[in-house]
Amino acid sequence: ANERSSFPLPAHALPPIRPSSMASSQGNGPRTRSQRSGRTQRAAAGASTSETVTRQKRTPAGRTATMEHANKLRSFRVRLYSTLVLVASFAAIIYAGHVPLMTLIFSIQTVMVKELFQLAREAQQEHKLPGFRAQQWYFYLVAAFWVYVRFIKNNLIVEITSSAALARLLGTLIRRHTLISYSLYAAGFVAFVLTLKRGSYTYQFGQFAWTHMILMTVFLPSSFFVSNIFEGIIWFLLPCALVIVNDIAAYLAGFFFGRTPLIKLSPKKTWEGFIGGFFGTVLASWYLSRWMAQSPWLTCPRADLSIWQPMECTEPPETFQLRDFGAIDIVGIFAEPKFIQRLEYIEALLPESLQGRLDAFSVHASPMQFHAVALAVFASAIAPFGGFFASGFKRGFNIKDFGSSIPGHGGMTDRMDCQIVMALFSYIYYHAFTDRSIVTVGSVVSMVLKLRPIDQLDLLLRVANVLEASGLLPIEVVDSIAAVKSSRLESPPLGR
Repeated sequence: ANERSSFPLPAHALPPIRPSSMASSQGNGPRTRSQRSGRTQRAAAGASTSETVTRQKRTPAGRTATMEHANKLRSFRVRLYSTLVLVASFAAIIYAGHVPLMTLIFSIQTVMVKELFQLAREAQQEHKLPGFRAQQWYFYLVAAFWVYVRFIKNNLIVEITSSAALARLLGTLIRRHTLISYSLYAAGFVAFVLTLKRGSYTYQFGQFAWTHMILMTVFLPSSFFVSNIFEGIIWFLLPCALVIVNDIAAYLAGFFFGRTPLIKLSPKKTWEGFIGGFFGTVLASWYLSRWMAQSPWLTCPRADLSIWQPMECTEPPETFQLRDFGAIDIVGIFAEPKFIQRLEYIEALLPESLQGRLDAFSVHASPMQFHAVALAVFASAIAPFGGFFASGFKRGFNIKDFGSSIPGHGGMTDRMDCQIVMALFSYIYYHAFTDRSIVTVGSVVSMVLKLRPIDQLDLLLRVANVLEASGLLPIEVVDSIAAVKSSRLESPPLGR
């Protein structure tokens, strides 16, 4: 070792002298072995850390984690942007009025039907049958013609009777609408039978049943929203909003408190989320309905098919007016008058102290707020099972979503599963508890069209006499109508 240390090294083999080393040797003396080893260990540790990070990024697992994170961010951005576009578009359509909303519902139904038709085609490995898909869409359009004209018949009559040319062109359509609809369906049925092919019977009849199931369980229930719209947009907007509020409230409650599984079809659903969504929706319905009831645009019914036109009602209907409610008054919103009389009789038998408490109880609200609570109970307790039904359906077909119609959200059917159940209930509820039976021009003309032509002339003459007595119609017009009626009575009877 001494010999090796005393052996002179060449100049190029000597390590470079750093300034810190020179200062150390000149000032503080040479470094100790422990100082040199500590510095070496720190340098080695830093190098190993950087190498570890680099290796993690270069390994397949590291690259996968990075890609998953980027995909999640990209999916979140797409979902956020599509949600903002949908909300803005929906608000603009609501502002446009009843007819654009009806068009929106028809568009949504068309997308849902397309997704379900496509699902059956993929699931059953469709045979090459020319024109077979056109038959499915034919049945869908016939069903849409029957349902939509039936729901907007009174509104359509107002538009048609505003012009004699329109009345001549479309009068038969209104009077014979049901017969025309069935004739169109019968034509499609005959065409289906004539196109049956040997070797494809099972598939064709399966598709025929599939088409009718879609029309009965998806298209028809969701169409009841159309009727609700023309009774007041609030009867469409509020039920839809309550389903969305319940979805958000249930998610938040389940996220923070969820422990107990609710149903096997949706493993992420919990009892805590279900119960939290129930109370959150009921609470939100009370204030949301009161806020919506302040707008005549949302509460007033539409009697025609005009767009961008102001509503005719000068004040909101009685259902949306604030007043004080006692305990029995609240029950009277939902119960029959005979039941209320029994309650009043029972109240008279109670002790005076308890009667005083009942008489002192009062709530300042509108009837719509109590109706909103009833709608919220259904939206929280029953409507979610529409989503569970859809989940089981997708599991049966081994798919994640019904489609990709909405970027970041899946298919249109995925977003409307609970709304379909809510649409039918809100229609039934409205006509059971809040139908005001308002007499409109369309409803009166619809009844007049059911009379014989000679009876229609008689009615016209009677109305003309009333208007002439009020100074609203010249006597010459009344005489002309009377002359026409007399001539018709002398001629052979008119048909219907």
